[in-house]
Order: sequence, then structure tokens, then C-alpha cells
Amino acid sequence: MGSQLSKGSAARHEPLESMSLEPLMTRDYESRPELVYERLRRTHGPVAPVDLLGVPVWLVLGYKEALEVLQNDSAWPKGLENWRAREEGRLPEDWPLAPSLDVNHILIQGGADYPSLRGAWDAALRPFQDPRQPQARQLRAKIARDADELITLLSQGGRSGWADLSAQFSRPLPLMVASHLLGFPGSQHDDALMDMWRVLDAGPDAGPALERLLAALAELGAHKMKEPGDDFPSYLLAAHPGLGVEELSRELMMLLGMTSDHVGILISNAVVEVIGGNSPARASLSAGMIRETMNRVVMQKPPLVNFVPRFPLTDTQLGDYTIAAGDPVWVSVGAAHADPAFSDNVCPAQTISTRAHLAWGAGPRQCPARELATTTASIGVSRLLERLSGLELSLPVDQLPWRSSPFMRGLRSLPVRYTLADTPVPPAAEAAGLAAVPPRPGHPPTVDGAERPRSSLWRYLAGLVRGR
Repeated sequence: MGSQLSKGSAARHEPLESMSLEPLMTRDYESRPELVYERLRRTHGPVAPVDLLGVPVWLVLGYKEALEVLQNDSAWPKGLENWRAREEGRLPEDWPLAPSLDVNHILIQGGADYPSLRGAWDAALRPFQDPRQPQARQLRAKIARDADELITLLSQGGRSGWADLSAQFSRPLPLMVASHLLGFPGSQHDDALMDMWRVLDAGPDAGPALERLLAALAELGAHKMKEPGDDFPSYLLAAHPGLGVEELSRELMMLLGMTSDHVGILISNAVVEVIGGNSPARASLSAGMIRETMNRVVMQKPPLVNFVPRFPLTDTQLGDYTIAAGDPVWVSVGAAHADPAFSDNVCPAQTISTRAHLAWGAGPRQCPARELATTTASIGVSRLLERLSGLELSLPVDQLPWRSSPFMRGLRSLPVRYTLADTPVPPAAEAAGLAAVPPRPGHPPTVDGAERPRSSLWRYLAGLVRGR
């Protein structure tokens, strides 16, 4: 556990910048991160100094130590203004993570303004996360409809075939759900969703895409200030009327990014666990406990593997080291879940798995959208497994291509072979309030009786089908 230092402490006290650091983002980390965690744990204990793309940081590997940092927000605050090296101008100007960390939104923000912003987020999300609210019921129906449209589109090549479920289902579905939450007018949302995709992929066009995305979200925010609706930005403004257009656009970008990449990875990981040989996950799904399946997946393969940094306010002992005030401390969820202090106490045979994992964080900064993420992934996975029978991986589990970033860990692609089930619209659709009829072959799926406009997102997804 962390503790403020006292005279005579046995912890190793060496400046982070002068230590011999092992690079974290290596080929080994991308293919087998658990081996990297174990090697670091053997060498350093529950906290290890590592090189993160050219910047020295502390990586928290231990479950107890991670819990200490996450739960004690006053001693281990967020907020880049607490980062000593950054304030002293010692970070590389071209550090790849600087753009994503420099955007000040709820995930990054610390200081006295955070509680009011977090309260506004909770209030704005509540109508969509509380199952008793009409907005939550309507959103569930839209998620089911979107999932059915995507499944119908990817299967237009025939009743059986193969597909990349990551590109054709797991990634677009949460983006489409986020567009419902944001309340985009007209067809503007699809171009913004495609730009969010480009930003997340961090390719050569990510910079221009980010500029277009923030401009679109600022335009959306200005529109909601004049004409509020039944959507997240309007509720956020009502709960936090002091937000300006620029501030609001950053929060909307955070919602879009948080729901899209995180939930997309969760859907893909759940599919792999269920059809790839994870007996407890398959058993819980067979028993109709889809949310239990989701809990097992986020515990075993958390989409968000490393949280954004925190910074101790005073020199503090954590694990076997002294962490100097203002040092960056990254909590590794993946490593904490692999810590024997946690993993040895998890019984896979139990019907209900533990909720003591850290996939959604812990303490006062636990993920505000965890219910929304779980609901979206649960409906998406249920629709897939109801409408696609004989779903099989096209590659062995240990050959699936993973992409690792300093924050997320997900599949680059999820190639599968499928066969359409005999029932085109499963009973779950009716339970969710879905009344859409599957479209005619060669036509875009319908939305409330009208053909979906051929937007940039839809043209991209249709091109994947034609490309097969």
C-alpha cells in the first residue's frame, strides 16, 4: 500500500529519470503482455519504472497498489498540471501521447473543477443508463436495430460466408450508438463517426480528422445550446450551464471516443471468449446471463489496460519504491488482474464472477459510462449469436492479430465464418421494441420504414462486403 514516507523507510529512493528503464511498448508487449508484466514483477515487485515511448513513468503492476492509487484521489490526483517534468518543460515535443493527453476533458481533468463536471456527466448519462427511464428503453431498441442492420449488411453475400466482425460490427456499432446519444441533426453524424475512427487508428490522416471532428462537435454543441433536445449534450449543458462551446466539444469527443473504442473491443473480446473455448463465459451465456458473460470478459481481457496517469502530491512509498511528488504513475489494469493477489482468488467455476476487478476503475473516478458500455456490448453480442449460427473463428485464438496501445488492447481484426440462423428477427428484437423488417437483398437496411441514406460510414461498410 502507498504511505507517506517517514525517516528510515526501506523503499528504494532513486530519481525516476536516472533509472535504467525497460521499454514498455515492444513487440513482446503487443503479442504477450502478460509475459512482460510477469518479467517486470519479478524484477521490480508491484511497481516498475518503464520507458513509455521515450518518457520515464511508473507502471503499477500490483492489485493492492492499483487499488490504493485509484481509490485515493486526493493523494494521487489526475491533472497534467501535477506532472513535474511537463511543468518544467522536459517532455519531448514530439511525444506521441501528448496530443491525446493535452485535451482537457473529464478523463484527464483534475483539480477543484472536476467534481462539478463529474456530477454533470452522471446527470446527463442517467436517463440512458437507468433501465426505468424511457430514454434507456428507447436506446436499447436503437442498439438492437443498429446491430440487426449491421448483421444484415455483412451477410448480404449469402447465408454463409466469412466476415471481419471487428471492422463490420464491433467497431461501427458503438459509434452508431454514440451518434444517438449525441443527437446529431441530419446526416452529419456519419462523417464525424468516420473521423473518430481515423483519430482512434492514429494513422497519417489522424491530425486533419481530429480538426474536423472537433469542429463538427463544436457546431453540434452550439446547435444544442440554441435548440436543446433529448440527448447527452443537452442534458450535460442543463447540468453544467457554464460550459462553453469549446469545453463542450471536448467532452463530446470524450464520450464518442470512450464509448466507441472501449465498447468495440469489449464486443470483439466477448465473441472470442464465447466461441473460442472459454467454458465459463460460454456457460454463463447459455444460462441467459449475458451480463455475467460481460463481467467475465472485462475481468479477463479488459479493453482499457492502462489508465491515464496520476501524480502523487508528496513523496510516497508504493511497492518497493519511493514515488517522488509529480512523477507520472500509470495503473495497469491488465497487470493488476494478473497479480496472484487477485487472480489466485478468482474461482472460474463460480456461477457469479467477482466484481472486485478494476476494468471500470475504482473509487470516485470509476467510469461514468460503465452501464452504457455493458448494455451496448450485451445487446450486440446477443444479436450476433442469435442471428449467426455456426459462428467460428477463422484463425486459432493464439493467432488472432492484436493491437496494443499505451491505453487499449484489442483485435486488429476478427475473422469469422458464419451461417445465418433460420429466424431472421430473433425474439430478443421484439423484447427490445424492434419492429424493423430485414431489408431486401441489395438494398440498404431500413430505419423506421425509410431507406438509410448512403452515408460515408455505410458506403465504407458496404465496400467491405463487396470486397469479399
